[in-house]
Amino acid sequence: MTARALANAVLAALFEPPCASCARALRRPLDGAVCEQCWAAIPRDRAWHERHSGRQAVDWACAVAHYEGRLRDIIHALKYEGRRSIARPLGELMRDHGAAMLHGADLAVPVPLHPRRQRTRGFNQADDLARHLGLPVAPLLQRVKYTAPQIDLPADARHQNVRDAFSLSPDPRTLILDPRSPLPAVVVLVDDVATTGATLEACAKMLKRGGVQEVRALTAARVVTGRR
Repeated sequence: MTARALANAVLAALFEPPCASCARALRRPLDGAVCEQCWAAIPRDRAWHERHSGRQAVDWACAVAHYEGRLRDIIHALKYEGRRSIARPLGELMRDHGAAMLHGADLAVPVPLHPRRQRTRGFNQADDLARHLGLPVAPLLQRVKYTAPQIDLPADARHQNVRDAFSLSPDPRTLILDPRSPLPAVVVLVDDVATTGATLEACAKMLKRGGVQEVRALTAARVVTGRR
């Protein structure tokens, strides 16, 4: 038995840490907060891709699967329970399902949280996910308006909720203020869940105003209309 296998066995026996999704005892707690069965339960045939015709600022959208079942539980554990170790395997799942979208992209841009919400949560789950996609990550956007969570609102109120909520980041490290370094041509917006797409669309509009030519949006899950 390897040292890691022994450590997993000892931790599992002494503490019986539960899976963040199904609450069953983890057999290998050092391998992450979610058990193998829950990762395997995410449908591999429900990846969603949608290319837009040009009437929308988001040119191409992709999600791993519907926001339901084990995937919903996993995202909830990451986002609301602070189980940040989930970001690596979930980000890698997004990278695999979104491989075609990521190909040829210059940069990953996480959808930002308002500073007040980020202080409360302690981290931005979109940023954590973006760092496992294999692209450089830069905070090109900032959230300048504190808004209600999109998932709590009816669909027809979500676009209004995020109107004027974002701006380009003033941080010169993001290459915005340096005239020798224009915004990259192809950017992938990253978030955990897409509901109506209003937040992604608001972010994409701001990026295109700054000179980005193509905006793609990659999320872990997509809410299915009429289902919660």
